[in-house]
Amino acid sequence: MSVKKVFLPEREIPRQWYNIQADMPTPLQPALHPQTQKPVGPDDLLPIFPLNLIEQEVSTARWIDIPEEVLEKLLIWRPTPLQRASALEKYLQTPAKIYFKNEGVSPAGSHKPNTAIPQVYYNKVAGTKRLTTETGAGQWGCALGLGCTLFGLECKVYMVRVSYEQKPYRRLMMKTWGAECIPSPSRETEFGRKMLAKDPQTSGSLGMAIGEAVEEAVTSDDTKYSLGSVLNHVMLHQTIVGLEAQKQLKMVGEYPDVLIGCVGGGSNFAGLSFPFIRDKIHGRELQVVAVESTACPTLTRGPFAYDFGDTAAKTPLLPMFTLGHNFLPRSIHAGGLRYHGMSPLISQLTLDRLIESRAYNQLQAYAAGVLFAQTEGLVCAPETNHAIAAVIEEAKKAKEEGKEKTILFNLSGHGLLDLPGYDAYLNGKLEEYILSEEEIRESLKDLESFPRPMI
Repeated sequence: MSVKKVFLPEREIPRQWYNIQADMPTPLQPALHPQTQKPVGPDDLLPIFPLNLIEQEVSTARWIDIPEEVLEKLLIWRPTPLQRASALEKYLQTPAKIYFKNEGVSPAGSHKPNTAIPQVYYNKVAGTKRLTTETGAGQWGCALGLGCTLFGLECKVYMVRVSYEQKPYRRLMMKTWGAECIPSPSRETEFGRKMLAKDPQTSGSLGMAIGEAVEEAVTSDDTKYSLGSVLNHVMLHQTIVGLEAQKQLKMVGEYPDVLIGCVGGGSNFAGLSFPFIRDKIHGRELQVVAVESTACPTLTRGPFAYDFGDTAAKTPLLPMFTLGHNFLPRSIHAGGLRYHGMSPLISQLTLDRLIESRAYNQLQAYAAGVLFAQTEGLVCAPETNHAIAAVIEEAKKAKEEGKEKTILFNLSGHGLLDLPGYDAYLNGKLEEYILSEEEIRESLKDLESFPRPMI
């Protein structure tokens, strides 16, 4: 009988994070101060982040030690299992072997606690008493709420309004862990009130929610802001996923030919892929595929440009693929894929052709998710379903070509609190939505006056 699950002993948990900046063929271009348009320094970031996380953000050291206090919390659920989707293989009649890293086993149900735990720890060490953040699908808000309760910090979450209404049980999880969760845009910040005055019925966006969370952090003495994706230190913390996967695949004598992950801001994709991309940089043959939504096609149709990370224009200008910080995505159920920008690290690796990108609509994604549930038994988050759609496409391609391939993807969240999306799909209420060129041009207008990064 073939191996179905590969468990890594707790003693084998990685004790260092991998920093891909040490191996990138093209270094990152600097974040810029929006007023001076000069590279941002640590002092510019101190109102938002503690110094110890800023040091990780700018570090080019290849390996960074994981503190014992962080490992102690990570061991609540890590190492996560590597599983083989053998029933899906059989259904597809493919010669491909399909493996997935199951990050849905964390207490919050996703990969997000991998960075929430260390971010809360570093903030506590720095003397922070309270954290603010945003959340799209709710997975990040849950993860930070979990982290804050484990280390004794207060937590306030601005949840994108459409997700606040679609996913009530995610906000109940946050409240269970002691976090305050409010719909964004709200009347609690100047920026939120401005957005509501402009459109009282707005469904909100991650850019708006980030703007509110950052505003509250910079106007409070004991409060810092915490981000669940996009930034370098977030990508760093997530690499524990790929480092574990490398050990587990080695245990069964496998190495992926194709690696797949969904991308919104980029954290779960980076976490699995970066340790493997290091191998690719050094000559290993590997196809790396980042999968996004056709409703928010940042990598596949957005330009590489300097842009704000938030709609309120309070963050530094970041070099990234973007649809514009004023972009308001449709209310698709994959809330984690509705962010206008992309991680600068993933953006640069895409420019260097180490990563390729694809987009699927939510009908394709849910069809893939339902097939996965009916073969493998697991109900996945709609974000992960986009990755599964690409996995199925690659498995069918292997069948057509008659080639044995090993496919690896990141199951980055369970869908047990996303069942309204499945209900809409199964009852024929979901729409196939593709963003128009006119909408993209309109959302990019504000970028014309910004400095241009090198390509």
